Amino acid sequence: MRVVSMAEQSASIVWFDLVERLGEIERQRLIESGLRPLPVRNITEAVTLAPSVESVVVRPLDDTSIIAELRKRFAQMLNRPVLVARIDRDRFELAVQAMRDGADNVIAADDFAVSTWKSKTRPAAVATADGREKTYVFTDPKSQTLLALAQRVARSDISVLVAGPTGVGKEVMARVLHESSPRNKAPFVALNCATLPESLIESILFGHEKGSFTGAAQSKAGLFEQANGGTLFLDEIGEMPYALQSKLLRVLQERELTRLGSSHTVKLDFRLVAATNRDLRAAIATREFREDLYFRVSAFRLTISPLADRPGDILPLAALFLVKHSQGVQPPMLSRDAGEALLAYRWPGNVRELENVMQRALVLRTGGTIELEHLVFDDLTSYSGVAASHRHEADMSMPYSAGHTAASGFGSFERPSFNPVASYPNAFAEEARHPPAALPQHAEEGLHSSVRATEYQAIMNAIRGSANRNEAAARLGISPRTLRYKLARLREPLHGGMAIASEGAA
Repeated sequence: MRVVSMAEQSASIVWFDLVERLGEIERQRLIESGLRPLPVRNITEAVTLAPSVESVVVRPLDDTSIIAELRKRFAQMLNRPVLVARIDRDRFELAVQAMRDGADNVIAADDFAVSTWKSKTRPAAVATADGREKTYVFTDPKSQTLLALAQRVARSDISVLVAGPTGVGKEVMARVLHESSPRNKAPFVALNCATLPESLIESILFGHEKGSFTGAAQSKAGLFEQANGGTLFLDEIGEMPYALQSKLLRVLQERELTRLGSSHTVKLDFRLVAATNRDLRAAIATREFREDLYFRVSAFRLTISPLADRPGDILPLAALFLVKHSQGVQPPMLSRDAGEALLAYRWPGNVRELENVMQRALVLRTGGTIELEHLVFDDLTSYSGVAASHRHEADMSMPYSAGHTAASGFGSFERPSFNPVASYPNAFAEEARHPPAALPQHAEEGLHSSVRATEYQAIMNAIRGSANRNEAAARLGISPRTLRYKLARLREPLHGGMAIASEGAA
């Protein structure tokens, strides 16, 4: 599906209402939203106009067979319009069925808010180089603003630094930048700087010649070369060893490198996207990150908000994960109570934690619906009813079903006032005051769990007895970089799920 900027002006939409005619007041509200409604009387007229409009808006009667038929007809179109269902607020099951039958979005029948119609009737998917559509969730207004900015930045070759807490989808954003750029037919090469031994990073990035070091049985191109023509994504760039940062800076400046053990210069042409969950300015002050490299990699900075700060993404992401992890079978739908609980939770682990919760729910469910009791959050051994006490505050006017792969989700949600933004401490003192949560009780058996519990206790004892992170690392006999990595790992669940990456959402 083509990508359309939210700033585009007046767009035509097919208006197919089986309940009542479009009133003049409602028509004017749509025009204010930049939409020009084209009323039709039957499915034939709707299909005829569909290729020339951005969206087809349908209000069914008592079943959604008309939506299923339209989806079937649209599947053969090159420029498929967004299929939007208008459902009365009290028709919960009808809204769920509309999504199952192929509606991209559901809007309450009495909702004519400009913000709703601007966001729900325009495509927001990113097409890959081979024409396949990737499903990325950018439903919340904050996310849509960020997406529009990212797609604009993607058209240039400027280096981008993606910042945000752990688990918010920084690699997803890097992929959006790549797939929206002129380089999208070339490779996207990713490296997490925190997961590799310092002794290997240089070889992995720069490549090496045969015999250049013990174990180098053959020549190998590094990631810089592999990314030629495309995009190189360096995740957790703040964890890159200080000594290697100067070499990275030179590559970025000179656009050439020399493999380990070689005297031959290789010319480079790639776009750099880096990501970090650290305050790199603070790292510069402590001489853990080079200031000149910071300005080189952050020519343009994109910051992703915590999931709790963009509640409009929560339910579409939950639906996406249910589809992703249902192993090809019909995914379950979310009950109203479960949806309210997801909206109320503070999501300290962000999108990664949401994916874990959905995977657990799929394991625990006994039928075709995810109920409240199937939700187990990372900082709770079971759902304790925190969200239930705020049920009246959550805007759950529209249900969410997992039976779709729409990029933009559906419904419109205001951020609940009780939904706090998660805090992400990056100072040593905060780590001491707010250590990672203790291991879940159900996971305290087995060798792996015992080892992790012992490591957790040793790390926290060292932190509490030290003046700073470097001193704590010295007590433990590890580097400060390794300590940061272990702390990040301890903050993740024991049975961690995958982050949204190559085929997920942001």
